[in-house]
Amino acid sequence: MGVFSFRAAGEITFGPGSVDRLGAAIRKAGGKKVLVVVDPGFAKTGPFVKITRSLEKEGLPFVLFDQVEPEPRTVIADRGGETARGEKCDFVLGVGGGSAMDTAKAAAVLATNGGQARDYQGLDKVPRPGLLKGMVPTTAGTGSEVTFTAVFINEEEKKKAGINSPYLYPEMSLLDPELTLSLPPAVTAFTGMDALAHAVESFTSKAAHPLSEMFSLEGIRLIGKSLRRAVEKGSDLEARSDMLLGSLLAGIGLANAGVTAVHSLSYPLGGRFRVPHGVGNGLLLPAVMEFNALFLPEKFARVAEAMGERTEGLSVKNSALLAVESVKRLARDIQVPMHLSHLGIPESAFPGMAEEALKVTRPLENNPRPVSFEDAIQIYRRVF
Repeated sequence: MGVFSFRAAGEITFGPGSVDRLGAAIRKAGGKKVLVVVDPGFAKTGPFVKITRSLEKEGLPFVLFDQVEPEPRTVIADRGGETARGEKCDFVLGVGGGSAMDTAKAAAVLATNGGQARDYQGLDKVPRPGLLKGMVPTTAGTGSEVTFTAVFINEEEKKKAGINSPYLYPEMSLLDPELTLSLPPAVTAFTGMDALAHAVESFTSKAAHPLSEMFSLEGIRLIGKSLRRAVEKGSDLEARSDMLLGSLLAGIGLANAGVTAVHSLSYPLGGRFRVPHGVGNGLLLPAVMEFNALFLPEKFARVAEAMGERTEGLSVKNSALLAVESVKRLARDIQVPMHLSHLGIPESAFPGMAEEALKVTRPLENNPRPVSFEDAIQIYRRVF
């Protein structure tokens, strides 16, 4: 066991009905005027009223910023930062999926640091702390409520890249499974596969360590146990709670051990073809697991066990391969797209995609097996 470090976001509140405590939690964290960054669709729902009611109950004035878009562009983050600064907000609240929370985190640092979001894409480029910020996830997917990353599409370069800085860690997060009950089956499936990718990748990352593995493995167990049920019966509060907690734990694992080649290979799908992040990760996860499994068989055997598979009497190799089959079967069962051709991505695009993916170096450095240009193309072909 080598030297390792562990870091986590600020105070986390979890549980059904906990949204009623949101206003008090923001007040406790020091917020006095709130910029609410919200998915425009969620802003029109009944559950969103619970959020605004909690702020009003605490006497907190707030401004709505509902320009969030799927696979957000850097310009959206820029507008959020300008709004926070112009309205003299001292707290930014992200409400929704990963796009809303990433936009909120970026808006918080842009409000105090100035500049544009694209100026800070990369590692440790944010010079000063941002405004206080809190997150309320309404999907069980990205884990953005506990990570230091915010990902945006740079339109000029037509690629996705993350702002990665400790200043993006939220000071508080509140997770209420009741807010996820109305998620449609397809969104539940895609975001759930995104969370599973985070858990599997962080568990098998070369940067994983005993503390991070504990979170990642439990994330795999909860998601493997409950994702089918959450898709099939969205009103099942126990399944929704398992998924939201699994996503949270996967996010903590990700924040400490990073992700692997799934994310590098998925970035061109979002940057070039606007494929939703969860769809791209869910499609590529089994193929990358298959590529990696025999280079780290003991760990992938533990993934199979966490997914609920019976490995008694199997060799370590066959147990590792069972993990791949288990994730493939789950993806098929919940109707995640399994082929790039179904997303309208031509085979002729693979060389350019591979070249772009290899530039996303941090996840590739974590991957258990080196990934060459030809390897990347072969993985894309495997899922074509």
